Amino acid sequence: MQKIIRVDANMNGGVVMGIDLGDRFSNYAVIGAEGSVAEEGRVATRAESLSSLLKGRVRMRVVIETGTHSPWVSRLIMAEGHEAVVANARKVKLISRSKNKRDRVDARTLARLGLAGRDLLAPVYHRSEQTQQRRAWLLARDTAVRARTELINHVRGIVKSIGQRLPSCSAESFTKQAKPALPTVLEPILSPLLTVVQTLTKTIRQYDKQIDAVSRKHYPITARLEQVTGIGPITSLAYVLTIEDPARFRQSRSVGAYLGLVPATHQSGEQVPQMHITKEGDVLLRRLLVNSAQYILGHFGPDCDLRRYGLRIAERGGKIAKKRAVVAVARKLAVLLHKLWRDQLDYDPLFITKRRTAQVA
Repeated sequence: MQKIIRVDANMNGGVVMGIDLGDRFSNYAVIGAEGSVAEEGRVATRAESLSSLLKGRVRMRVVIETGTHSPWVSRLIMAEGHEAVVANARKVKLISRSKNKRDRVDARTLARLGLAGRDLLAPVYHRSEQTQQRRAWLLARDTAVRARTELINHVRGIVKSIGQRLPSCSAESFTKQAKPALPTVLEPILSPLLTVVQTLTKTIRQYDKQIDAVSRKHYPITARLEQVTGIGPITSLAYVLTIEDPARFRQSRSVGAYLGLVPATHQSGEQVPQMHITKEGDVLLRRLLVNSAQYILGHFGPDCDLRRYGLRIAERGGKIAKKRAVVAVARKLAVLLHKLWRDQLDYDPLFITKRRTAQVA
């Protein structure tokens, strides 16, 4: 057990507390304005324990890292009247790559970085509790879809390994199409998996109905976003729940960077190498936007400004050009959806084309 150094709970202003959150216990350290450790200890990672630790103190900055517990802990910190700063764990390399990585040391480091300035921590924005709960529908559905895909791929792979193939079909109709085509020798082995696939399909349909109900009842703006080709109920709700408030972004183009759809930069002197996209931000929404972009650029995508823009990039040749086209369209989609939402505009698929034509005339 670590030694706990305590001082008066009503400390002078200008102090910062760093909390290194653990699954069961968390270490904390309080750094005074002069940079010395004023208090440190260990506390259970439970609401009542953390509330007791923070209650009755003069308002101070409390720094934590992103993680499983950071959303509810940050809300608890603010409820106790303190400033909550959630450090981006991916960017605070001083902690993640430390040669002396210990919970006690990490808590001190978080506090010292918080004392030096918020910008050093690349603070992140956590969603509200209500938004987090409603987003759980999307995450549960996504997990079910990925589980079904993995099972389908497994069944197809096993059948292929003995020199046969199952018919091509959608995931929705896989059980119906695959069951009569199973090799006799594999039927008792794979039939139970087909039952699980069918159960998952029914579960996904139920999630779809619930997600649609949540959208229509609580987020009518999703209907406006769904005017855009390739944007369905899942993507529109994921977008609204991720952005939460369009006023957070002064410029619509900032949303592309927020979702990790812009190239990273690594400028050194006169060299500016071309980098991959940052892939920061929400993984689920980024994947959904990429899927929508692939539909827009696919065989069934109708004519629109987004499709024309992507095809121009894809015409440069090669697989890389096609991948860049998809990412570029996904980024444009993120910007377009924000503008439609913020300015309450109706979608015109050929707005840019019409404007350019009018300018030429």
